[in-house]
Amino acid sequence: MNVRIALAQMTSTRDIEKNLETCRRLAAEAAEDRVRWLIYPENAPFLGADKEKAAIAEALDGPLMESFREMARTGKMFVTLAGFPEIAPTSGHTFNTLVTLNPAGETIAVYRKMHLFDAKVDEQTSYRESDSCTPGEELVLSAMHFDDLTLNVGLSICYDLRFPELYRELRKRGANVLIVPSAFTLQTGRDHWHALLRARAIENQCYVLAPDQVGVHFGQRASFGHSCIYDPWGQLLACAPDLTCLVTADLDLGYLNMVRERMPVEAHRRIDK
Repeated sequence: MNVRIALAQMTSTRDIEKNLETCRRLAAEAAEDRVRWLIYPENAPFLGADKEKAAIAEALDGPLMESFREMARTGKMFVTLAGFPEIAPTSGHTFNTLVTLNPAGETIAVYRKMHLFDAKVDEQTSYRESDSCTPGEELVLSAMHFDDLTLNVGLSICYDLRFPELYRELRKRGANVLIVPSAFTLQTGRDHWHALLRARAIENQCYVLAPDQVGVHFGQRASFGHSCIYDPWGQLLACAPDLTCLVTADLDLGYLNMVRERMPVEAHRRIDK
């Protein structure tokens, strides 16, 4: 009852073609390693200022998404990317969109980031994602079928990680895997990244898969990296060094079921049943 997955860690910039070149190289490495599902970090195809995304925004059937469809077809694997700059109804705005493609390159899940990053992370650095991004309204649980097992995947993006009620609801709906593609800032990542990811894994008894951007993108904008995989007991299965690379692991649903049987948290819950 195992499935091999990989997280892509990279340093995206404003150069879309260069970013896609890196994505293709990592996809080829994943395919060679017989990975069944590859997950890119938030903003893999483009990482500039949030307000710049509107100029390159596309519909989900545009040429940028077609590049990732081809990666899925060529590698014969599922591919997930987040931070896709999808055209939004509000003028000058985009959705921060997560898309999962099957090995035929077909869309099987779409999630639009619900919680937007408006924060002052230190005295010099502030972010206002809501100035150019429209929030999504719906939680999404995606069933992914691999031979004799099914992963019920709860979808989220970066800043969503700070809102445990989102993951609680995904768990109630049947999630056994949670994904958090991110471009977590260097400042917040140092203090909060691992603590939040591990908490989401433990409290929901789920695998947590968190690919992250790494390094300096432009100016003072830098991401923490440490793309990582936590198991349902909260153990760190794998964590990336500070460079462009893949992080791989085999997800074992037999182990997940054992954790849940030995400590049946859902059956014991008395609040918000």
